[in-house]
Amino acid sequence: MSAHFDAIIIGTGQAGPALAGRLSAAGMRVAIVERAKFGGTCVNTGCIPTKALVASAYVAHKARTAANFGIDAGAVSVDMRAVKGRKDAITGKLRQDLESWLRGLERCTVYVGHASFIGPRAVRVGAQTLEADRVFVNVGGRPLIPDMPGVGEVPFLTSDSILDLDSVPKRLLIVGGSYIGLEFGQMYKRFGSEVTIVEKAPRLIGREDDDVSAAVADILRDEGIELHLESTCLTLERSPRGVAIGVACAVGPPQLEGTHLLLAVGRVPNTDNLGLAAAGIRTDPRGYIEVGDDLSTSVPGVYALGDCNGRGAFTHTAYNDYEIVAANLLDGENRRVSDRVTAYALFIDPPLGRIGMTVAEAKRGRRVLVGKRDMKDVKRAVIKGEAQGFMKIVVDGDTRHILGAAILGPGGDEVVHTLIDAVYAQLPYDEVRRTVRIHPTVSELIPTTLEDLKPA
Repeated sequence: MSAHFDAIIIGTGQAGPALAGRLSAAGMRVAIVERAKFGGTCVNTGCIPTKALVASAYVAHKARTAANFGIDAGAVSVDMRAVKGRKDAITGKLRQDLESWLRGLERCTVYVGHASFIGPRAVRVGAQTLEADRVFVNVGGRPLIPDMPGVGEVPFLTSDSILDLDSVPKRLLIVGGSYIGLEFGQMYKRFGSEVTIVEKAPRLIGREDDDVSAAVADILRDEGIELHLESTCLTLERSPRGVAIGVACAVGPPQLEGTHLLLAVGRVPNTDNLGLAAAGIRTDPRGYIEVGDDLSTSVPGVYALGDCNGRGAFTHTAYNDYEIVAANLLDGENRRVSDRVTAYALFIDPPLGRIGMTVAEAKRGRRVLVGKRDMKDVKRAVIKGEAQGFMKIVVDGDTRHILGAAILGPGGDEVVHTLIDAVYAQLPYDEVRRTVRIHPTVSELIPTTLEDLKPA
């Protein structure tokens, strides 16, 4: 059986459903295909479930430290089954609501099954052949399983499977000192696990500036999380406790033992079984679909959105991919991925909010000024008992434009947004410095930080 549509959308992650709604509203006949759970990574194994767990861990931590605020909360225990149940209820409702909305969408046909290209703009889903004038690939990614010695001999968790735990690991070993590993590390420490994070690089979250990495490491160590950096010769093997990691290159390397192991070393795109070669769609050596500034692929009429194109790997960048494609196709605009300002967060507590360039990135060919203020000088942070971290703003010394910011502190993931419009608009930092902000907040110290710029 075959059917022809105006558009085929493969995947129901962040970009797909929104695009289906926009195209169908424009009068197009749309087919949208989902092989697993509706909602993609964000709803099922990413942002929503992990931040639901982070929220529970935060409450546990605040309850344990309530005495610091003059409150006697008594003994605190974590019911991991209830924590998981809350998380599952949140994600389950979002998934159900999304599927129901798509199935009720006018001129949209939902197909459940694996889609594989059999031609430039034709895919097979089960016994069905679907053809369209345009095809949008929105298949997301999955956790990378590293080729480490012993990885095939030991039980391990990924950022997907760890979400199924309904008990607290006694001792959790985490391989990977970047965003996913750090969030799970602090989360499970607060749930009651002993946690050790193992990282091959000399510092955590290597894409950040050194001072950000160091401050995050201090926050985690202060909570009792062990960090093993520069562990360049990792090996895995079974042990009486569960699993052991060799962390040094010397003969008879020291080992760390744990009851559970989480591998958090990155992600790969779900493009390896899409039949892309049959369509002539080019990928890079890592499997990401190569796209132009308008998200078009090497095949006319085929676009790649979201994590599978390697141009963002965040829920918000996937949604922006949809906005770019829809605006260009339906509104006659000329929006480009390269116009997007980097923005993301690390959802430890306190969180890190990041926009624009790091200092290291900004210094490539520019005269850079940096303003920095410790959170211990921010009254709101002191009042909340969360005075770890700092705020840092990066400025072009010649144009006076704000190039980027890092805010590690209470509400940092929200506070950083007070600067993003200035970065997009390329406002001189003086305009932000003159603003009057509410006291006592974290945001009120942004103008003050800009009054004390120094050469980087």
